Amino acid sequence: MSGLSDFNQMDAAAAATLLRPCLGVDRWVGEVVQGRPYASVDDLLAVARSAAQPFTAAEIEAALAHHPRIGARAQGTSPEAGLSRSEQASLVLADDVQRRLADGNRAYERRFGRVFLIRAAGRSSEEILAELKNRLGHDDDTEDEVVAEQLRQIATVRLAGAVSA
Repeated sequence: MSGLSDFNQMDAAAAATLLRPCLGVDRWVGEVVQGRPYASVDDLLAVARSAAQPFTAAEIEAALAHHPRIGARAQGTSPEAGLSRSEQASLVLADDVQRRLADGNRAYERRFGRVFLIRAAGRSSEEILAELKNRLGHDDDTEDEVVAEQLRQIATVRLAGAVSA
């Protein structure tokens, strides 16, 4: 994306195509597209944070399908894979950290039946490991809320980068 002005002027289909790598939830994409034009990036991000709240279980499942395990290098050439690789680039994955992340991912998947999702951008491996351990103690409803918030955070970080380019 080449800036907020360009985003505001795109036809709806083009704008939706550019939003999908940020968060692959159709209702969210639709609400953000329908909110145009935005006076500022802050206005856009405010709508992006509140759009599609709350997410349905099916929307969360669909969004998680595009996220690799934390600590795993996303495969492929899709925009989502490229964003994931960039977001996880700062993680220091020494053998012991890699092992602990893999063990934590497996424990989380056994506990909740889905991939562990966290906004990796700006976080260290140790911060992520601590949050993973903490979230394993959540009940299902609490973790559903946390996952939805992580999706919103990831989407707004990605969107901010896209419209600031």
